[in-house]
Amino acid sequence: MNSINLRTGIPGPRSLALLARRQAAVPRGVSNVTPVFAARTEGATLTDVDGNVFLDFAAGIGVLNVGANHPEVVAAVHAQVDNYLHTCFHVTMYEPYVQLAEALNRLTPGDFPKKTVLFNSGAEAVENAVKLARRHTGRPTVLSFTHGYHGRTLMAMSLTARVSTYKYGFGPFAPEVFRVPACDPFRSPHASPGEAVRAALAEVRRTIAEEIGADKVAAMIIEPVQGEGGFIVQPPEFLVGLRALCDEYGIVFILDEIQTGFGRTGRMFAAEHAGIVPDLMLMAKSMSDGLPLSAVTGRAEILDAAQVGGLGGTFGGNPVACAAALRVIEVIRRDGFLERARTVGDRVLARFRGWVARYALVGDARGLGAMCAIEFVQDRATKEPAGPAAAEVLRRCYEHGVLLMKAGHHDSVIRFLAPLVVTDVQLDEGLEVMEDAIGAVSPATFDAAGTRPSASGG
Repeated sequence: MNSINLRTGIPGPRSLALLARRQAAVPRGVSNVTPVFAARTEGATLTDVDGNVFLDFAAGIGVLNVGANHPEVVAAVHAQVDNYLHTCFHVTMYEPYVQLAEALNRLTPGDFPKKTVLFNSGAEAVENAVKLARRHTGRPTVLSFTHGYHGRTLMAMSLTARVSTYKYGFGPFAPEVFRVPACDPFRSPHASPGEAVRAALAEVRRTIAEEIGADKVAAMIIEPVQGEGGFIVQPPEFLVGLRALCDEYGIVFILDEIQTGFGRTGRMFAAEHAGIVPDLMLMAKSMSDGLPLSAVTGRAEILDAAQVGGLGGTFGGNPVACAAALRVIEVIRRDGFLERARTVGDRVLARFRGWVARYALVGDARGLGAMCAIEFVQDRATKEPAGPAAAEVLRRCYEHGVLLMKAGHHDSVIRFLAPLVVTDVQLDEGLEVMEDAIGAVSPATFDAAGTRPSASGG
């Protein structure tokens, strides 16, 4: 039995009425991917206000790894709500904050003493990690990477690479931020992955030595899989090399696992694939199954560098969100979510790679675990991005019942972030919708030998 059930055109009449109200009341700068309004969610599905049921392959930007409205998480939230909603940890402490800090200290890589501080959003975690690194080292400069995304607040936005959407007209930005090349295997000019890694590491070293000075660099921050940048998987050798550079120069190595964490890549954290241990790890999104919560976890001596009163916020580590996160961690570890992420990822990537072989429009398929994407190109030889084609595929998908999101600097990547509770039947149903959309938009398909393109599309 299909999960998708469309009762109206998309958007339906109730969504259209709400959309008119949204346009009058909410600024245009707040983007919306699909023109529908949610009424309820469950597992891997979303029902809109018109009664249309969609497969949700976006999951609130990778927030629902254990599934929307997981019953045990909902029960934990209700139990906490019945006790208290808020006291502010700075005024009257509460056990769920301490319990979650203890859990994250145990869960994250590294066998050294650790501490954790809690906030509301990923951007807050980024801002405070930079504060801590600067306070700990006494140095001013932070290195971020091409294609990186770290949030929309001042320092987070300054670290973010993409100008057109996130930064245009919002400057001046925070000073002492340098951007160095990440490793992009699909677009690298180098003949082999090894050469691409060596060249990128050499450029990081050159920038530190020639443009900044090693004694000025406080921190280096990178996503192991660059999310908004286009799901660019950083090679393990590159991450290992960055860790070694940070050790050599006394730089705080910050790993942004806000989107990759809590099982998305088939491990609890993507760092585990490369066998690296960051000094500070940033977490949010799927940690609390939809409630606002983030964390900075890392070396105790770095977390303790700030003076009393230097860290915190009124709502940071809200007790209801902490209760949700504690249950999420229990569920992931108990119920085989890491293995499921690997199984889902294998299934999705196999289908995506089949599309690379068949459709001229699909230039690349990539991913780590169940964090997968396809990149659309106008031409296979030049790899010129095909953003408008990706937008058309996305539109056809939501009009036929599958919610997805774009990514990449040219909006030419469509990313897969379905909740890990998605069934195999739902997965196949959604992938069929995606393939139909690509087939309708792709200007050519390849024959069985992968040689002669033939006319396609609709």
